[in-house]
Amino acid sequence: MNKFIKQLSHIFEDTFEQCGYDRSYGTVTVSNRPDLCQFQCNGALPAAKKFKQSPIEIANKVLEALKDNPIFKSITTAGPGFINIILEDEYLVNYINELSKENKYGCADLLEPKTIMVDYGGANVAKPLHVGHLRSAIIGESIKRISRFLGHNVIGDVHLGDWGLQMGMVVSEVKRRQPDLPYFDENYTGEYPTKAPFTINELEEIYPAASGLAKTDPAAMEEARKATAELQKGRKGYMALWKHILDVSVADLRTNYGNLNVEFDLWKGESDCQQHIDYIVDYLKENNYTTESDGALIVEVAEETDTYNVPPFIVLKSDGASLYSTTDLTTIWERVKDYNPDRIIYVVDKRQQLHFEQVFRCAKKSKIANDDLSLEFLGFGTMNGKDGKPFKTREGGVMRLQDLIQIIKDNVRDKLRDNSGFTPEETEEIARKVGLSALKYGDLSNQVTKDYVFDIDRFSSFEGNTGPYILYTVVRIKSILRKANEEGLSASKIIGAYSDTERDLLLTISKFNEVIEGSYLDKAPNRICEYVYELSNLFNKFYHETKILSEENIGKKSSWIGLITLTKDILETCLDLLGIETPERM
Repeated sequence: MNKFIKQLSHIFEDTFEQCGYDRSYGTVTVSNRPDLCQFQCNGALPAAKKFKQSPIEIANKVLEALKDNPIFKSITTAGPGFINIILEDEYLVNYINELSKENKYGCADLLEPKTIMVDYGGANVAKPLHVGHLRSAIIGESIKRISRFLGHNVIGDVHLGDWGLQMGMVVSEVKRRQPDLPYFDENYTGEYPTKAPFTINELEEIYPAASGLAKTDPAAMEEARKATAELQKGRKGYMALWKHILDVSVADLRTNYGNLNVEFDLWKGESDCQQHIDYIVDYLKENNYTTESDGALIVEVAEETDTYNVPPFIVLKSDGASLYSTTDLTTIWERVKDYNPDRIIYVVDKRQQLHFEQVFRCAKKSKIANDDLSLEFLGFGTMNGKDGKPFKTREGGVMRLQDLIQIIKDNVRDKLRDNSGFTPEETEEIARKVGLSALKYGDLSNQVTKDYVFDIDRFSSFEGNTGPYILYTVVRIKSILRKANEEGLSASKIIGAYSDTERDLLLTISKFNEVIEGSYLDKAPNRICEYVYELSNLFNKFYHETKILSEENIGKKSSWIGLITLTKDILETCLDLLGIETPERM
C-alpha cells in the first residue's frame, strides 16, 4: 500500500508530466501552514527556471488539469506559485479504511528483505549492568523491532565482553580467595565441579576488588596478566572457571535485560571469535595488507580525502598480543561467514566512532567485508544528571541499572496509590509497565546521537510528552471500548470526519507507514515517539470534544468506535516497536 503522501505525489507527478514538465516537480508535502491547507506542492517554482515560464503560470496550468479531480475539496495557488491542497473527506476516509485492513497498517511488503545484524548490549561478564548500558540496549532493541516489523531478517547480538585481561583479573582474585579449588591445581585430572564457586553477587564484588588491587599492586597486575595468558592458551582449570563466570553472568544478564523487555537472538561474545584470530592475522599478512611500525603489526587505513587524522589499524601489539580492534575485525569475518548479512549496525557510545571507523575501513580494504555489506555505526549520546554530567548515584558512583529501574518503578507506584480498585499485584504490574515506559520513552524520545538529561519527575509524569501519558491514552481508549462492548456495540468502517479534530486524527493516522519507514531508514526511534505523542494529543482532544458513547446516531457511533480502535492499535504497535508494554488499566 502506497504512503498517503506518495499517492498524492503520484497524482501531481502525472499532471506535471501531462502539462509538459518533468515528473520530479510534482512532489507533495504536508503543509507548513495547516491553517491554510492540508498539503502543498511547490514544484512550479523550480520548474520555472528550467522551462522559462513564471511559477504562477505553471501552477495555474497544473490546477486547470486537476480542476475536475473529485478527490480535491479545494486546490488553489498562493504567493508566487505555491499550490495549496485540501482533500475531500471521502478520499481520506477511504484510505484509512483500506489502511485498517492491512496487516502492517500500510507498510509495504518488501520485494527484497535484507539480512540485518544489530550489535547492541555490549555488557561485560562478571560486572553488573549499569546506567551506561541502558541506551545501547533499548535503542538497539527498537532498531531491531522496527527492521523486523518491516519484513527484514534481523539478528540481534549482545556481543558480550567475556575475554581479555578482565577475565584474568577475576581468575587471579578467585585464586587469592579460594586457593584450594581444583581449578588452580595443574595436576588435577578429575571432573571439575558443575556448580560455580560464587554467586552473582559475589562475582560482581570480585571484579572491582581485583581491578582496584591490580591498579595499585604491580605484582597483582602481573598475576592477572599471567592468568589471562594461560586462560587464552586453554589451561583446563582456568577454562572451567571461566565457563562458570560466563554461565553465572549470562543468567543474571538475561534476567536484567528481560526486565527491560530486551531480547537477543545471539548471546555471543569476544571469546567466540578467538579461535579465528590467527587465521585473520595470517590472511592480512599473506595478502600484503599489513606493515610493521615500532614492532606492531598495522594496516594503514587513512585516505587522501580525510579531513581528520585516522590512525592505522593495529592488528597486533609489539608483544604479539591482539586487541579489541582485532577481535572486532574477526567478528565481522565470522558474521559474514555464518550469516552473510547485508547490513551490520553497531549501537555503541558515540565516543567509539573513531575505533569503528578504523575497523570498518580495515574490513573493506582487506575484502573481509565486500562492497555490498553495509557497516554502520550508530553512536548514542550520554544520559546525564540534572548537573549536566553523566548520571550517577547520590554517592557519586555509577548506578546499577536494576537500581535505576526500581527507583522509577517506585516513583510511579507512589503516584498510582491515589487510584483505588487495584489489588497489590495489579498495582505492582502496572507500576512495572508504566515505570519502564517512563524510562524507555524518556530515552528514546531524544535524538539518538544527542546527550540528554535524565529527569525522573518529568519522565514519570502522567502529563506532557512522556511514556505514562502515552500509556494513559491507550488505557483510556481500552476503557471506552470495554464499555462499548458491554453495550453490544462494535466497530464499523469509518464513514466520515465530523469535526476538524477528527479530520486531523485521520490525517495523522494516514502518516503511520511514512513514519515507520522513515524511522527505519534514519535509524531514529525518536520519530516514532514524536508520532505517538502527536496521535495521543489528537485523540485526547477528540475525546474531550466528542461524546462517543452517548451519541444517538448508531452509524456515527460505530464509526467512532472503529476510529478509536484503529488509533489504539496503531499506538500499541508503535509502543511495541519501542519495546514498551501497555497495561489494560491504570
